[in-house]
Amino acid sequence: MSQYHIPVMPHEVLQYLNVKRDAWYIDCNLGGGGHTELILQHGGRVLGIDLDRDAIQEVARKYKINLQIKNNHLVGNSSRLILYQSNFSQLSQITQIFHIHQIQGILFDLGVSSHQLEEASRGFSFNLNAPLDMRMDQQIGAKAEDLVNGLNEGELVKLFSKLGEEIFAKSIAKKIIEARKGQPITTTNQLAQIILSVRHRSATDPTHPATRVFQALRIAVNDELNSLQLALPQTVDLLVPGGRLVIISFHSLEDRIVKNFFKQEQRKGDLHILTEKPITPELAEIQANPRSHSGKLRAAEKTNTR
Repeated sequence: MSQYHIPVMPHEVLQYLNVKRDAWYIDCNLGGGGHTELILQHGGRVLGIDLDRDAIQEVARKYKINLQIKNNHLVGNSSRLILYQSNFSQLSQITQIFHIHQIQGILFDLGVSSHQLEEASRGFSFNLNAPLDMRMDQQIGAKAEDLVNGLNEGELVKLFSKLGEEIFAKSIAKKIIEARKGQPITTTNQLAQIILSVRHRSATDPTHPATRVFQALRIAVNDELNSLQLALPQTVDLLVPGGRLVIISFHSLEDRIVKNFFKQEQRKGDLHILTEKPITPELAEIQANPRSHSGKLRAAEKTNTR
């Protein structure tokens, strides 16, 4: 299985997707293709989507699929696997491009890939000194550096509080404003040190003090929550009756959106929730892949009413 990104809860994903031979599945966060590989091994066909060009190129290399650029999107196509570099908020349009109908299952793995965290130049990790980038698609959009140096103090407080749920947001924002008067904040190490000057390491909390601020910036740079809210309603229209929707989230903001969407669609009679409470990784998986520890899997099945 690909080590570019270790897939989280692979057995649980297969169980809830209930893969059927020759049926179509959409992997909305392709990453290193670990989940896609499992679906293919069980006889499914996959449309793999990722905003990150590195991910598309990695999976194309693995399956020896030639890539082309069409309308500024990387595209690859084989008989059982289609690769498309785009935001999953464009789900409906992408399926129309490839004339894919009768979708049996849709998977979202909303975490940052191991590759993105370990590739210093991407700027996702406070453990590696790198330019403050954090863009999933490095061809477009504002960088984290632009937000850190361009937003005023009130805007930074709002960003860190809302998207990072950071209780020290006000103090961190104030320190950032002071620091950037001397020189622009351009690297992950600069930002992490500023945060550490306010939010010290705690023996009782294993979470790195910079985690929440970096999370908030990543979500804002990639417009992640809005993309998820746009994509979810499209999934219900795309799935066949009995088709499955499986979503793995890694922080409370995403999980809340998914939970509320599932409840709303169940009340409408369009989805039946399969996971009364979110499924979490087993201890053995967490020990083998520590980054899986915060994963929460929710699954639902489309009803026959639509």
